Amino acid sequence: MKAVQYSKSIPKYLMARFLGKRFPGIYTGSLSMIGLNDIEQQKLPTREWARVKTIASGICGSDLASICAKGSAYFSPLISTPFVLGHETVGEVIEIGADVTECKVGERVVIEPALGCRVRGIDPLCECCEAGNYAHCERVTEGTIAPGIQTGYCRDTGGGWSESFVAHQSQIVPVPPELSDDDAVLIEPFSCSLHAALEGRPRDDETALVVGCGAIGLLLIASLRGIGSKCQILAIARHPHQQELARRFGANEIIDPAKGLKDELCKRFGTKLYKPEIGKDTSLGGGADVTFDCVASDSSIDDSLRFTAPGGRVILVGMPSIPKGIDWTAIWYRALKVEGVYAYGMENFEGGQIRTFDLALCLLKEGRVDLSGMVGAKFPLSRYREAVRSALSTGSSKAVKTVLTLDH
Repeated sequence: MKAVQYSKSIPKYLMARFLGKRFPGIYTGSLSMIGLNDIEQQKLPTREWARVKTIASGICGSDLASICAKGSAYFSPLISTPFVLGHETVGEVIEIGADVTECKVGERVVIEPALGCRVRGIDPLCECCEAGNYAHCERVTEGTIAPGIQTGYCRDTGGGWSESFVAHQSQIVPVPPELSDDDAVLIEPFSCSLHAALEGRPRDDETALVVGCGAIGLLLIASLRGIGSKCQILAIARHPHQQELARRFGANEIIDPAKGLKDELCKRFGTKLYKPEIGKDTSLGGGADVTFDCVASDSSIDDSLRFTAPGGRVILVGMPSIPKGIDWTAIWYRALKVEGVYAYGMENFEGGQIRTFDLALCLLKEGRVDLSGMVGAKFPLSRYREAVRSALSTGSSKAVKTVLTLDH
């Protein structure tokens, strides 16, 4: 079958990392670490697994980080190559193992990618999995499948950038018929943002600053409103299509960084900046009560620290890699609480516990969140190079979420 496969190569990695920005064709050309290959279907690892035919699979920032060699080496020993990319996936169950009871052939489903203890056939569960935090599983290199933190980063599972892949029955979540494929393909990133919104939820009388309105930032705004937050939301959005969606999803104010980010934030929060002899500005005064950094770049983290109010919280939602040049003094002087949030799990919501994926589906089904307009570009698998270019240049492509589909 056809699949976009990632193969580890140190020379190609170094070429992408150090020459890709100047020669972007390296990311997807013959010198890249990805290619559309003919591969054998993955076998069902145990009788509790199923095979899923891909309908659509999104391109995530973490996929781009792998392709462009921009990510940290932190996860390198926790994954196995070659792997098929794609963890934001909607598909149809086409085969089930003899012991599968939680899904059936013909169901349209989304996949919760985390490869925790239950997926790996490990018993007893590790402490994280036992507590419902299976995205933080302590045994992602053990069990019945090869190392991998998620579907799409494990050689034994395959991924959504292919004709089909395999998933453990505990990963498979049926999609209500009321929801479109465009809704369904967003469930995984929506769940990530929903988890962050629940973890960092501001009080209704507080102000939240959302730094970056790519897919995760926009879905975070939608998540805050979907869970009923009435806080003031100030969003930093670079492109007109992002600004439009941020307003529609519930942002109260939009800041265009091209118009002078620091001046606008100072004006909004009553913050004063003072110029030291060397280095970046020193900030005094107000700021956001809660800042959700959905970019996690060098500059966004530094700005988030400077424009969060004393005693406030900074939530790292984006994947930070190895940022440089961040002045930690603001954390200490302004007594900030900095927290990372990752993936999804079990949530405490409205007096009960619910799986993040199930809550995401429920919010969409009940109309508490409307994500129309998020999926902006679709490409068949054979045009994966164009798809990656679209995802890398959201300003010109005007696509918040780029999606791969099967060739027809």
